[in-house]
Amino acid sequence: MTDARAVSASVSCGEKLVELLAAYGVDTVFGIPGNHTVQLYRGLENTPIRHISPRHEQGAAFMADGYARATGKPATCFLISGPGLGNAVTPMIQALADSVPMLVVTAVAATEQLGMGEGRLHEIPDQRQLARQCSRFSHTLMRPDELPKVLARAFAVFSCERPGPVHIEIPLDVITADASHVSGSPWPIPAPPVAAPEAIERIGQRLSAAERPALLVGGGAIKAADQVRALAERLDAPVVTTVNGKGLLPPDHELLVGGSPSLESVRQFLRDSDAVLAVGTEFGETDYDMLFLGPLGEFPWMARVDIDAAQLSRNQRADELVVGDALESVALLNARVTSREAGDGAMRCAAVREAISREEHFSRDMTRLFDTIQAALPGVCLVGDSTLPTYYAVWQYQAPAPRRYFHSATGGGTLGYAIPAAIGARRALGDHIPVAVLIGDGSSQFTFMELASAAQEGLPIIVLLWNNSGYQEIKRGMIASKIEPVGVDIAAPDFIGAAKALGCEAESVGSLKDLERALKDAGRRSVPTLVELTEEEFVGDAPGSWY
Repeated sequence: MTDARAVSASVSCGEKLVELLAAYGVDTVFGIPGNHTVQLYRGLENTPIRHISPRHEQGAAFMADGYARATGKPATCFLISGPGLGNAVTPMIQALADSVPMLVVTAVAATEQLGMGEGRLHEIPDQRQLARQCSRFSHTLMRPDELPKVLARAFAVFSCERPGPVHIEIPLDVITADASHVSGSPWPIPAPPVAAPEAIERIGQRLSAAERPALLVGGGAIKAADQVRALAERLDAPVVTTVNGKGLLPPDHELLVGGSPSLESVRQFLRDSDAVLAVGTEFGETDYDMLFLGPLGEFPWMARVDIDAAQLSRNQRADELVVGDALESVALLNARVTSREAGDGAMRCAAVREAISREEHFSRDMTRLFDTIQAALPGVCLVGDSTLPTYYAVWQYQAPAPRRYFHSATGGGTLGYAIPAAIGARRALGDHIPVAVLIGDGSSQFTFMELASAAQEGLPIIVLLWNNSGYQEIKRGMIASKIEPVGVDIAAPDFIGAAKALGCEAESVGSLKDLERALKDAGRRSVPTLVELTEEEFVGDAPGSWY
């Protein structure tokens, strides 16, 4: 007879995983339980971890992305093998491109079945090989004893390397294997790399001697907002940010350039600076050449700081290269540079802002739209998709704080991102910070059903649905290329009726005054709200001339 006490004392590998995740501070798991993952849910109710069920596995991973961007903490997904992972590949591509920490845990066939090609449920020839293409690493857990080590490696990536998705697959027989002997205490997380003192000394001297210094900061510097601001003020140096660096300086700071290095006026400003310090930016195309102008060109002098040594050899040559954590590196530079009196930094900054406002691609209609959103929703976390307003937001929107603006129009460039990502952000930020979405009528149909998830979970996101009757940005590009538009004029549902059917409030507005009122109303609700905006009612001039 089986000893009942021995059975009750047994702890499965799946249970140990949940215990360790809670010990690492994970408080939310996004996923859809399936036959291959139910054992991951054993004991979940005994932990502080909240489970959120999307309507599609793609939504689970996008939710994890939004949670991680809003907090800087790694987020976790539980997905079934095969199609579950396949549905998450697109969000993983976006997270990899934008260095977003995400732990993706999937099942896989039992160890004796791996690689046999016997047509098992959810089987693909090599699931790990698929995940490796869109993750920092993928690991097959062959024994419960490996679990603490593999999780330690994952959280080391999240904390002290260039972050991104990590995939761990667990064979069905390993999920249920006894893990009573495995420690539930996580391994310590190593500190990130520290910049070489001699390199910091040389950069500090060059920046101190510069007459026209400038800072160029990306998402890798997001934890160093205070240090970046202090350095800019010590040097009297204007600051240019990428999309993921928005909010590093307050919107009204006299040294914040705004704009984007994709604009020719900002590019010229950087080339005219005699010393440029770039921190935590990969110089990727979607931040630096969104208008397809070509390479940035040569700079009189540039230093780059990045946590990833390999990244320092890509895209943009620099005179000094520093491998190190942004926060520590900029703090060291603050101690090395010579503080100067405020000089012409603010004037240089004002001049380039004026040049930005005269750019061909600047839209005053979009500025009014963004101002209305921020007036109605102070401190808003705005999440964008690939749609017309977010393209303009690249150079015209200034976030109220770090981690309060992100979108999918850069990096992976995915569609359907914003609704589930905003749900993850709202879960992360709680009730004191409003979370709003900018998404087009075309891309919204990728993940519209996730509004049901938001309603069920009591996460009142606000969706601004930009309706221009289909894939209009692609249509404009086809016309500009003298291609007869095909496949871009798609039928749309009654968005207002559909949103209400999913448990949301919804309305259409036709003016900025009505939009401000609708957003204020939405900010007081405990259910999600959809606000539909028709493009021709908010844009006077024909947009989209960059194709």
